[in-house]
Amino acid sequence: MNSPSRTRGHSDARGRHGDAGDEQSRPDGAALPGARRGFLTLLGVDLWERFSFFGMAAILVLYLTAAPADGGLGMSQQTATALFATYMSLNFLAGLPGGWLADRVLGARRAVLAGGALIACGHAVLALAAAPALYTGLALVVAGTGLVKPSLAAMVSAVSGTARREEAFSRFYMCIQVSALLAPVLTGFLAEKVTWHLGFAAAAFGMAAGLAQFRIGLRVLDGTGSAPTRPLTRAQARTAARRTAVVLAVGAVATTAVALGALPLLALLALLGVATVCLPFVYLRSLGRRSTVERARLTAFTTVMAASAAFWMIFAQSGSVLSLFAAHHTDRDILGFTVPASWLQSVHPLFILLLAPLAGRLRTTTTAKFAGALAAAGLSFFVMAAAALLARTGDVSVTWLIAVYLLYSLGEVVLAPAGLALAAAVAPPGYLNRFLALNGMFAAVGVVLGGQLYRLTAILPLPAYFLLMGGTALATGAFVAARSSHLQPHLPG
Repeated sequence: MNSPSRTRGHSDARGRHGDAGDEQSRPDGAALPGARRGFLTLLGVDLWERFSFFGMAAILVLYLTAAPADGGLGMSQQTATALFATYMSLNFLAGLPGGWLADRVLGARRAVLAGGALIACGHAVLALAAAPALYTGLALVVAGTGLVKPSLAAMVSAVSGTARREEAFSRFYMCIQVSALLAPVLTGFLAEKVTWHLGFAAAAFGMAAGLAQFRIGLRVLDGTGSAPTRPLTRAQARTAARRTAVVLAVGAVATTAVALGALPLLALLALLGVATVCLPFVYLRSLGRRSTVERARLTAFTTVMAASAAFWMIFAQSGSVLSLFAAHHTDRDILGFTVPASWLQSVHPLFILLLAPLAGRLRTTTTAKFAGALAAAGLSFFVMAAAALLARTGDVSVTWLIAVYLLYSLGEVVLAPAGLALAAAVAPPGYLNRFLALNGMFAAVGVVLGGQLYRLTAILPLPAYFLLMGGTALATGAFVAARSSHLQPHLPG
């Protein structure tokens, strides 16, 4: 246990500053003093983190599937899509250990600094023109993202106050789309028109710039996130260190085995996929036995978040399935210039920027938001099925992809901030970072399912695959709407 003096000092610090994980220090739900400047500081680092994330998402599958003669790795589309989905899902999944480290060991601001450094190093490793660097670089980016994302979300919640939490998340989500808009253009041009590895290097530079901006702006946060909300005792720290060492050793051995060809990549991806799908449910079941969250509320939260996985199953295929469709089945010639396939990834964040102000004014229940977003995602893949059918006779217009991006952008601007706000509202004291990470973990479930299910295209025609995915999202949305009267009474909003 902590000594009395240490515990009292930690409580005093939280009372003065309002730690990111302890909004109970402000019972009126008010924002912190200087909330606007603090919000801008946090936004600055997230802009650069998202630049690196979306830059990677735009070029990774294209790099994996490009022929070795063109500087790529020459993977099959099914393998590359599964690897991309696993990478994306692990970015979300890593938020749970990352959020735990922020809550119990580092504090949110140190978690952001450490995570940002890992991301920058990961992209620098990916910039090396060597195949073994791929898995090391991806692992570093995943570890860093797991530290950064829940900690940034927790600090946004803290500086904005409980009364305006969802509005703050909506603004934050809208603003970071600037990075999502610009990253595919810059990294895609460098990667597809110059060299793949220069695209990865640009992402490394962006994350380093974000870290520098965050370090300079820390003073305006007035102590927010400066200490863990529930520090570990020494005995707990020793146990955690041993478990971490085991996990890191297993991960290093598995990565090395894949890089050397001793372990089939698809076998490892399948194992990681099973773990990803099971982990959020196992964690919530365990939490229900030892937390103060009302069981009915936790069940409703789990049901709604599990349903959201179907939305992210559609969303995550933008950087893989839709990128491959853009590269191989879309007419991208404009006045003699072939638009890089990765540039089409910028259409989606452009729609987010345009739609977010409208979504911010939406006043309806949590279940209605989730059901509507799932319906939009399902319809987007129905449109994609029609495009794939037409593509059998030749390249199709980019307007088909633009229509798809519009539909699931409509869903995303509603569901994404609502999911963050819901997780923050349900989190028991001291669990804020981990509940925000849980929001990402359910997204990871959808991402990994989408990546694994794409292997069905080996036996299913592409139009049938899109109909199957779209129908799944629509059916899930209908389920949430049908159960709304049972779920909503136990949910905030």
